[in-house]
Amino acid sequence: MELTKKQFKFQGKTLEELKTLEVREFAKLMRSRQRRSALRNFQKIEDFINRAKKKIEKNKQVKTHSRDLIVVPAMVGMRIHIHRGDKFVPIDIIPEMLGHKFGEFALTRAKIQHTKAGVGATKGSKSKSKK
Repeated sequence: MELTKKQFKFQGKTLEELKTLEVREFAKLMRSRQRRSALRNFQKIEDFINRAKKKIEKNKQVKTHSRDLIVVPAMVGMRIHIHRGDKFVPIDIIPEMLGHKFGEFALTRAKIQHTKAGVGATKGSKSKSKK
């Protein structure tokens, strides 16, 4: 029995078909909130793609503070460093990210790591601190 890898499709179109589309054409395939955001910022998205391609040709890192940009097919395969508030997080753009915003992949809040209670946090630890 042969296992075949399932081909990625977005709204019934393959990745090769999607890469031929412009940002405005791709926006018509997205859900309403993403579509409105992409149509409002299509110029910003196209400028980012052009700038990113030039940097990739020069083997430089593509860094951005724009967490509100929508991932479009032209970005698939790129490695983009997205700012999360204190540093840039490298993100590899994969087809499953299409239609999502950059900010969703570079989380700004760290997961809380609980440790043992500090001195004075519990009734038992108060008596120990006085000695």
